[in-house]
Amino acid sequence: MSKSVVITGASSGIGKALALEFAKRGYRLGLAARRFDKLEALRAEINSMPGCINLQIEIIELDVNETDKVGPALRTLFNDLKKVDVVIVNAGVNKLTGVGKGQLADELGLMQTNLLGAIATVNAAVEWFKQAGGGHVVGISSLASLTPIPKQAAYCATKAGFSMYLDAAAIELKKYKINFTKILPGFVKTDIVDDMDKFPFLVSAEKAAKEMANHIEKGHSLGVVPGYPWKLLKPLLANMPTGVWRYMK
Repeated sequence: MSKSVVITGASSGIGKALALEFAKRGYRLGLAARRFDKLEALRAEINSMPGCINLQIEIIELDVNETDKVGPALRTLFNDLKKVDVVIVNAGVNKLTGVGKGQLADELGLMQTNLLGAIATVNAAVEWFKQAGGGHVVGISSLASLTPIPKQAAYCATKAGFSMYLDAAAIELKKYKINFTKILPGFVKTDIVDDMDKFPFLVSAEKAAKEMANHIEKGHSLGVVPGYPWKLLKPLLANMPTGVWRYMK
C-alpha cells in the first residue's frame, strides 16, 4: 500500500499546493477543509493529472474552529485511508490587526484557528498514531513565530505558541515513535494576506510545497522554507531591528 498523508486546510493556498505535490509523489490523500466544494474540485483536478486517475483521495468538511469536531472528523479520514503515515496540521488564517484598535474579536479569532484548532488537530493525530504504533506529525508554523511584526501581533503570537507546542510534543511523544516536523515558511504567495508582493523573498505556494515535502520525506525536525535566504537569516530574526518593518508598511 502506498504512503498516505492527511492535510487540513487543503482547499487553498499552501494546503492545496501540498496536496498537489504529494499526489505527484504517489501519496494517497486525506483532505480536510471548511469549503467542501473546493475539496471536490481539487479531487477532480488531481484525478485528472497523469498517473493520478486511480489515486485514493478522501475528503471531509472540517472547520478546526469547532475543536470538538476535529477528532471525530479526522478519525473518519484516518479510517477511510486505513493506514496513515503523515498528518499535516496546516489550517490557518491571517489578518492584519492593530492592538487597542477595537479588533479584539479578530485577534481572538486568529487564536482560535491557528492555535486552538491546530492543537486539537495534533491531539487527534497523536491519538491515532499511538494506536498505530507510530507516525509523523507536521506542523505548519511560520518565521513570524521568531520575530515581532507590527499589525501582526496576534498572528505572531499564535505561531510562536504553536511552535512551542510542537517542540514540547516532539519530546513527550518520541517514546511512542511519533516524529514531528516543524515547518517555518517565510513569505508565500497565497490569498491569506492581500498585497503580498511587497514582502521580501516571496515564493509561490508550489515552490514552497515542494521544499516542504522534501523536508517531510527526509524526516527533518525543522524545515525553513524557502531555504535560501531564510535559513541563513533565521538566527538574526529574533534580534531584527524594529525599524526594518517601516519599509514594508
